[in-house]
Amino acid sequence: MPLYEYRCQDCQRECELLIRGSEQPVCPSCQSKRLEKQLSVPAAPSMSERSLPIASEGGGCGKPQCASGCMFGGH
Repeated sequence: MPLYEYRCQDCQRECELLIRGSEQPVCPSCQSKRLEKQLSVPAAPSMSERSLPIASEGGGCGKPQCASGCMFGGH
């Protein structure tokens, strides 16, 4: 089951969603179906959590513990 990154065209929030089969993605914040698929940056294995890639210029931290992928939450 692929994990995709999306940006909501209504609330402008970014998130990662697990999409099964022909499911239509829905924004977890505003429930809009107007989502735009973003280009994903694959994460490479690393010995240091400081060297993990950042997936978005808009801010996401890219750390594994941020599994929800949403770029608008804090730690």
